[in-house]
Amino acid sequence: MAEARLPTIDLARDPAPQLPAVDRALREAGFLLVRGHGVDPGPRAALRETARAFFHLPAAAKEPYAVRVGGRGWLGPGAEANGHAEGTATPPDLKESLSFAAEEPTGDPAVDAEWFLPNAWPAAAPGLRPLVEAYLGEMRALSDRVLDLLGTALGEERDFFTRHTGHPTFGFNINWYPGRERTGDPEPGQFRIGPHTDFGTVTVLDREAGRGGLQVFTDAGGWQDAPHDPAAFTVNIGDLMAGWTGGRWRSGRHRVLPPPADAPGEELMSLVYFYECTPGTTVHGIESHRYLRDRLDSIATG
Repeated sequence: MAEARLPTIDLARDPAPQLPAVDRALREAGFLLVRGHGVDPGPRAALRETARAFFHLPAAAKEPYAVRVGGRGWLGPGAEANGHAEGTATPPDLKESLSFAAEEPTGDPAVDAEWFLPNAWPAAAPGLRPLVEAYLGEMRALSDRVLDLLGTALGEERDFFTRHTGHPTFGFNINWYPGRERTGDPEPGQFRIGPHTDFGTVTVLDREAGRGGLQVFTDAGGWQDAPHDPAAFTVNIGDLMAGWTGGRWRSGRHRVLPPPADAPGEELMSLVYFYECTPGTTVHGIESHRYLRDRLDSIATG
């Protein structure tokens, strides 16, 4: 399949000449790539290795950490069907995830009880916590850098978005896409992740290349393979960001293909950071976190 044409933005360079490409990419696809981010690839490799050891454990060893979508812990096979968020009747997604989220309390008991609970750290994955916590710090800083770039690209003040990320919620999924020896043959219309848009402001994705990998949708090209650059993060905007721009930019629609028949043993892992905003933020009359909760509930299968 043809590869989507997405620009690569270098965060280490002067942003001004790159702003038209940012605007065009977010109007047409909701996706772009970013380099010059300064995030060391070494800890990411260690994070994958540690998580992979957990995912390869027997199901009974992972079950004590099982949670529903929006929880902190292990999302087992069949826990999500992302296509349901857009009304697409897909079977459950062919993946497993370790899921983490913001946990620094705000002091508001109701907000903290819903959005800032402690993360769960599986004893079966020793060494995972420091790797995840370090990565979360880097991703929050990178997400704010991206949001400042987007505020400028939109023609607004640089902090147009980041003034709403003083105490944000976020989610972080380590998504494991096993091969067919674990999933079996996909059902008709079944994906590793079904077609959907993300829900928040920006998603920062560190992905591996594969035959059963990420695809993005544009009106001009339909479904196309996303380009892969091992030195770059893939960034897409979500529904809250699209709403903030009054629809000028589109929430990036995407999916992850099922394990391919001609490479049935292919195993991939993605590190997916979903950035949101401070609870109570209102976007064009929509209370952000009511929307986020509704969307999370929509993709849970149980």
